[in-house]
Amino acid sequence: MCGKMNWDIFVLFLLTFFASAFFTWYVRRIFLRAKIGDSPIVSEHKHKIGTPTMGGIAFLFTILLITAIYYKNNLILITSIMMLAGGIFGFVDDLIGLQIKEVQKLVVNTSKKAITLGRLEVEPGEEVRVATPKAKKEVDSLLKEGKVKVIGEVPIKLEPEEFPKILCQLFIGVLLGLTGYVTNLGGFSLGWLMFPVVVIAILGAINTVNLIDGMDGLAAGIVAIASFSCCIYGWIIGRPEILPPFVILTGICLGFLVFNKYPATIFMGDTGSFILGVGFATAVLICDIPYFGVLSLGVPILSVVVSLLHRAHIINLPVEPLHHTLNHKGMSEVKIVCIYWLGTVVLCAAGILGKILLF
Repeated sequence: MCGKMNWDIFVLFLLTFFASAFFTWYVRRIFLRAKIGDSPIVSEHKHKIGTPTMGGIAFLFTILLITAIYYKNNLILITSIMMLAGGIFGFVDDLIGLQIKEVQKLVVNTSKKAITLGRLEVEPGEEVRVATPKAKKEVDSLLKEGKVKVIGEVPIKLEPEEFPKILCQLFIGVLLGLTGYVTNLGGFSLGWLMFPVVVIAILGAINTVNLIDGMDGLAAGIVAIASFSCCIYGWIIGRPEILPPFVILTGICLGFLVFNKYPATIFMGDTGSFILGVGFATAVLICDIPYFGVLSLGVPILSVVVSLLHRAHIINLPVEPLHHTLNHKGMSEVKIVCIYWLGTVVLCAAGILGKILLF
């Protein structure tokens, strides 16, 4: 019986992996012909302009295929439905983002001393975007004084308004709550607390994965590592029945990484990051492994905390989020991604070893 389950899990992984890789190739091919590409706002990523985005559509095709085959498995069915809901809202965000809101100046400090532009301290030779209202007021005088020079322009995509965006994410959480599948979590019976807990988890996961999706392979790699680690965790605690949702997430991410690893030839967009965020949160909640689930996303959660501190004016980042700041300061993209991946591996391994040795 155990051998048959191992084989079924392996088949599920292979099917998901090859479907994700194929559909990613297919979507990339279509968007290249349609010239639907990304316009990165980070100056270090200017070479990525025109790279196809909205690759998360490939996830939708993959999920539909898996659901058609495994619809009798409730864990797969519920996770898939939630991922499809997340993908629809993410796709709407991506469509809105194809429009240009404004064009911001890209300037370089040509003086021999550090200058202040907006909230930033700009070192000699450093390039920055003129993004904030305060910076836009100050840049003209700096240009007249010859302290900065305009070296380019950066198109800023139109973003959905925050309130409707949050409402959509809340709706996804309510949908999961209405399934009635999350009644106990982490050893506690939730009762009506199920709804706020589920909604907060969905909100947190969507925005965490969305924030970390800013470098080649970063988000897909972290979710792949976290999901595979959840498979291992489920196996060692004697609950192999919870593996399928995490196997699907692992397969989708690894299939996408065939084209999304550095140098990426397609990006997942909000469509993909919403799908992965919703999918991971749903799987963790309905499989009742909240503590390990949070730990496995510890690296992107830390990145969110740093961004919140920046937005609260407690710390000051030249570029948000943290991985863009590291890149802005000279660390290579490949090195940053490897550090984030390694950090996720370390946290997951610590959680697994802790469960084996201490609990």
